[in-house]
Amino acid sequence: MIDYFNTLGFFQHLGWGEIILILLLFLLLFGAKRLPEIARSLGRSLKEFKKATKDIKKELDVDKDLEDNPPDYPEDKTEHIPDKTPPEQDSSEK
Repeated sequence: MIDYFNTLGFFQHLGWGEIILILLLFLLLFGAKRLPEIARSLGRSLKEFKKATKDIKKELDVDKDLEDNPPDYPEDKTEHIPDKTPPEQDSSEK
């Protein structure tokens, strides 16, 4: 699992005071009505991002498995298929 706080180095140095200050700034900038909408849309976008990441990882795993273990296809044993052209009609039968 990726530790997101270690990948974003500036989060390591934030204390509770700075986090509260940032939240208050968001509250002042966007208002109390907009904050739940913003949080909801952020949650949805993170969910979609994680889903897309899982799908891509799954496809890559399948492709890797196919490279490692290709499927066994039967030998090409195509039978001769007769020509399906209609028989020629005798022109004298008319």
